[in-house]
Amino acid sequence: MIGAIFGDIIGSRFEFHNILSKEFKLFEPRCDFTDDSVMTCAVAQALMDSQPDFSDLSERTVEAMQRIGRRYPACGYGASFIRWMFTDDPQSYHSYGNGAAMRISPVGFAARDVEEAKRLSAAVTRVSHDHPEGMKGAEATAVAIVLARQGKTKAEIRAAMEAYYDLTGTVEGYRQRSFGHGEEICQVSVPQALVCFLEGESYEDVIRNCISIGGDSDTIAAIAGGIAQAFFGIPPEIEDQLPKYLSSDLLAICQDFDTWLKARR
Repeated sequence: MIGAIFGDIIGSRFEFHNILSKEFKLFEPRCDFTDDSVMTCAVAQALMDSQPDFSDLSERTVEAMQRIGRRYPACGYGASFIRWMFTDDPQSYHSYGNGAAMRISPVGFAARDVEEAKRLSAAVTRVSHDHPEGMKGAEATAVAIVLARQGKTKAEIRAAMEAYYDLTGTVEGYRQRSFGHGEEICQVSVPQALVCFLEGESYEDVIRNCISIGGDSDTIAAIAGGIAQAFFGIPPEIEDQLPKYLSSDLLAICQDFDTWLKARR
């Protein structure tokens, strides 16, 4: 899941200052984690806290998102989600925001097959983003990660994803049509992230594709970053940067999740 977190960290400084180029330093002091990383860690914690059959995953997701999210109240949450996070009676609010997809990568790494990815994605997503487009965006991302982990080719992953989205766009086309921060919704960000992954030649190249198209840079890169990690892996020189940019408690969740995954498999 750290592929998604690195996408968020690298993309954070470009979210409202789009660069529309692949030429930039990956890391600099302005880089920081946002709500994308916080909620990704919360989903990972929920998976670890759940029963072995994940029968209580939705309940554990609400608990982890509220508990961990409240430690970081100024990380860029949407207005509806931050109300959800701080209420005593959180109810799903029919959202199709791209937050459904940016936080789902732990499910893609935890699931043992596509069907389990779909089931776990639904359990995690419906607690807040229960609009069909929100559910679809999360499921497509989780399924793409599973397929990448299974060693499927890009052609096979594309074919599976075309059941969810029109993927006729291109990185260059998105770049030319960029109009600032863009729409923070699954039906925009997820196909963009998928195209950036499909055109990428390495983990780093995928992230650079995401940043270069503008829009909601950190979230697009977080969505694509999880898939790219599963397909390409993350270079050690990038992975070594994580303690510099992630808080100690979130870093501990990442480390615990890696240990939990190894035991689960």
